[in-house]
Amino acid sequence: MLNRRVPDVTFRTRVRDEAVGGPNPYKWEDKTTADYFAGKRVVIFSLPGAFTPTCSTFQLPDFEKLYPEFQAQGIDAIYCVSVNDAFVMNAWGKSQGIQNIGLIPDGSGEFTRKMGMLVAKDNLGFGMRSWRYGAVVNDGVVEMWFEEPGYADNCGDDPYGESSPQNILEALKAAKAEKAA
Repeated sequence: MLNRRVPDVTFRTRVRDEAVGGPNPYKWEDKTTADYFAGKRVVIFSLPGAFTPTCSTFQLPDFEKLYPEFQAQGIDAIYCVSVNDAFVMNAWGKSQGIQNIGLIPDGSGEFTRKMGMLVAKDNLGFGMRSWRYGAVVNDGVVEMWFEEPGYADNCGDDPYGESSPQNILEALKAAKAEKAA
């Protein structure tokens, strides 16, 4: 995955637009890979699904809490991608009080499939979802890669550690220290 360009895809998002009016003032907006990654150094992390235990208790909230520390390491943005639609991702972000992390809906799984991370989670009743991973992406190119061990369809467990914000942050700090030495 290192030095590989992230795949070109278009994400179907829903964005707030007060001009729409009514109780649901959102409109559809297509966002491309370039919109998220071009000219920026970002962290992206992917997880099996919005509202799931590890994702909602640890991974997303910890990235949110540690956002300023990532900025101090030269990260411009942090994105969470999940094989969920825009409605689910927006509701999840709202329920979690997310202010700093961009939530990317990969409803069809196209981005996840092209990243080589799409797995069957039928054993949990999920269907096709993302394997848990994280990456540092610089101007669309993968600079660092953090994949949970045991990649497999219908995996019996849900490993979490490699793609944790704490692990990614430590790797960024180590790389910065090494570069300064």
